[in-house]
Amino acid sequence: MPENREKVSGLIITYNEERNIREVLECFDFCDEIVVVDSFSTDKTIEIAKSFPQVNIFQNQFEDFTKQRNFALTHAKNDWVLFLDGDERITPKLRMEILKTVENPNAKDAYYFYRTFFLGRKKINFSGTQNDKNFRLFRKSKAHYSENKKVHETLEVNGTVGVLRHKLLHYSFENYNQFKNKMLSYGRLKGKELQLKGEKYNFIIQWSKVIFKFFKTYFIKLGILDGINGLKISYLQSVYVYETYRTLKQ
Repeated sequence: MPENREKVSGLIITYNEERNIREVLECFDFCDEIVVVDSFSTDKTIEIAKSFPQVNIFQNQFEDFTKQRNFALTHAKNDWVLFLDGDERITPKLRMEILKTVENPNAKDAYYFYRTFFLGRKKINFSGTQNDKNFRLFRKSKAHYSENKKVHETLEVNGTVGVLRHKLLHYSFENYNQFKNKMLSYGRLKGKELQLKGEKYNFIIQWSKVIFKFFKTYFIKLGILDGINGLKISYLQSVYVYETYRTLKQ
């Protein structure tokens, strides 16, 4: 690659990601540095990450996803950053599109990636995933994560926004139990977020939202077309809402 090309920092936040860390760090092979912000993993995450020469590791106590991501941004040396989660993978076509994008003099300041979802190795086509997109490539001088979000963190962009054509692969959940635990964890963080915003618990609101979340995912978002996995996803989405309001009640 030419020496004068635009430099990119690859960023990831981790906690006990030994099953994923090697594959996701390999996705950063075109990056000039990789920043790993780890929440004091107790498995082999750090050991594996250290085997990659361009990796810089910072350990930081986890409070919420937003703070952890903004902490990672402060340690990126380059303006262009590519942020991936441990369960995300780049395809060769997406890799080429990223490289062409950062070299484009008319590039936008931040780019959404659409994602292809998998439950285990089973592709999910509906259940709300068909419209899922997240910011993954952006200039850090033009963006930061909103401080009032503890989960489902939101990137605030002070600039122009685009969408890349090729999709990111998202191996979101290896199995049902992992999926359920993740939804419960997200629900607890969301409940704390609502509490900090001054919201009060209401039984009617809780159950109306739980029921509507299932109905929306299974019927409106066509989860029914994903078969048994669509049913599982719809149920666990409603569990997330239930746990949100159970936490708020406490």
